[in-house]
Amino acid sequence: MKFALCNEVIADMSFAAQCDFAAALGYDGLEVAPFTLSDEPHEGGAVDIVATRRAARDAGVEIVSLHWLLVAPSGLSITDPDDDTRARTVDVMRRLIGLCGELGGTALVHGSPLQRRLTPGDEDGARQRAIDCFAAVADDAKAAGVTYCIEALAPEDAEFINRIAEAAAMVDTIGSPHIRTMLDCCATARLDEDSPAELIERWLPSGHLAHVQVNDGNGRGPGQGAMAFAPILSALQRHGYDGTVAVEPFDYYPDGHAAAARAIGYLRGIEEALRD
Repeated sequence: MKFALCNEVIADMSFAAQCDFAAALGYDGLEVAPFTLSDEPHEGGAVDIVATRRAARDAGVEIVSLHWLLVAPSGLSITDPDDDTRARTVDVMRRLIGLCGELGGTALVHGSPLQRRLTPGDEDGARQRAIDCFAAVADDAKAAGVTYCIEALAPEDAEFINRIAEAAAMVDTIGSPHIRTMLDCCATARLDEDSPAELIERWLPSGHLAHVQVNDGNGRGPGQGAMAFAPILSALQRHGYDGTVAVEPFDYYPDGHAAAARAIGYLRGIEEALRD
């Protein structure tokens, strides 16, 4: 199990400084939001692959994954009825899969709620278009050696794919081991249904879960709210999870640097207690 920091939390620093800071705090890696690297991260040459990998290597951390995939460029959608818009979106998805592989990452997290809005009066059609877009990149993910994860988000954030069961059904429909789902603790907490630990117990042994993001239901980092993370890490450990646990607060309290430091200290403390 690796602990990574979502790099937009400390986006005020250069990428090399982000790597150094994460390493100094005790993180194993960074989960990168492509828009923090470039306004057009999908374009060839927009991201200096060699320099970016070198910055991580020199600091002793990995680039483990990408997330917030469709923030840049603008105008993307996996549900839009316009064929050209979806074709452009799939092309960006494919290029980001390639970028992830080139940077040494092994997973991509597809949340991007604004880019998956349902079409009024054609909700079922929009859902099918989303599935078709995910299916279209399965072979690309396989070729790059990465896993593309469909993220379930709370209803206040996204119009559909609100539960892991919904994402898992899409995964089963697509039928590729390179298209899977993941767990975001904050999103599941806002549904007030199964706890994150219970969801791990259900969906990790089934092979659906490939990635985990940790954050409190209040939007802050682990250890800054009411959610207990010991049962979550215990469940992951019990089922032999060897993927990444990425720290992704949305409310940086009191600031991004402090939130990042508090989270890794809290999680490493739990990890040590479970080991004992």
